[in-house]
Amino acid sequence: MIGQRVAVIGAGSWGTTFAKVLADGGASVTVWARRMTVAREIEYAKRNSKYLKNVTLPRSLHATTDPALALRGAEQVYLSVPSQTLRENLRALRAAIPDDATIVSLMKGLERGTARRMSEVIAEELGTPLDRIAVVSGPNLALEIAHEQPTAAAVASASAETAQAVARTARNAYFRSYVNGDVVGTEFGGVLKNIVAVAVGIVDGVGFGENTKASVITRGLAEMTAFAVAYGAEAATMAGLAGLGDLIATCGSPLSRNNTAGRLLGQGLSIKEVAAKMNQTAEGLSSIAPILGLAEAKGVSMPIAQQVAAVVDGAMDPRDIAPHLTTDDIPQGE
Repeated sequence: MIGQRVAVIGAGSWGTTFAKVLADGGASVTVWARRMTVAREIEYAKRNSKYLKNVTLPRSLHATTDPALALRGAEQVYLSVPSQTLRENLRALRAAIPDDATIVSLMKGLERGTARRMSEVIAEELGTPLDRIAVVSGPNLALEIAHEQPTAAAVASASAETAQAVARTARNAYFRSYVNGDVVGTEFGGVLKNIVAVAVGIVDGVGFGENTKASVITRGLAEMTAFAVAYGAEAATMAGLAGLGDLIATCGSPLSRNNTAGRLLGQGLSIKEVAAKMNQTAEGLSSIAPILGLAEAKGVSMPIAQQVAAVVDGAMDPRDIAPHLTTDDIPQGE
């Protein structure tokens, strides 16, 4: 539906970029920003210079720090906040979110402590029926999209009608949305590829070459698929935009926060030093512990994730990471 009223919660790089995607597709978009300086720059200068340098935003895109104003009349609400703050943000915004709005997660993480996927947190906190919740994932590096380089994403929902409605809104000349019904696989794909991207960043930071990185990516995809299928996802989802597509983009680009975090770890920085050096959240780092807990519960072997955890904890020298080569058994298949 072109021209509908939508709200985007979060004015970081991805939230602002997706607001641009929606506005360029014809929607009437208001971004909720926590900081007044960011909201004013978006509203009046049509810029978000902290996260999207040299990007001019559409004139039809607006921003405010007032949640009631941002959410008033919104038919679709897109959430783009750090995964570990989603629950508290929803509690603060709940009263302003229209009861009949479709809620769309743009986030790729698991909640620490509960290991909940983002759609599960949304359902718990807002009481929104699953058929009005959608998730978006894919090879979506924010700065490339902000510069209108063509890409695509997967939109998943328990309701085909909801997924299609979101896909119609989230598309324009440079951004295409495809629909699937595998919410579990689409969400886990976005989480798991971040961990593999950290691993690839580590081996890159150490100085290993393309063979090592290609092996980690390939074996990482196998880990992702085994894990996701164990939790009810479709294996085909991991071969699509939300799996392999996102994995390639995140592992191969210096624009990837998770790849960058891994590269800094590989260069010998501690996790605290990495956090201090980066001004954005690398979701893969906070997802490692819950993913390993879920993997253990289902008996899924994840040597790459385990060794990334060891490097992050300081228990392993980054130069010793070669997850696909460290097991004593003979792996079956590729």
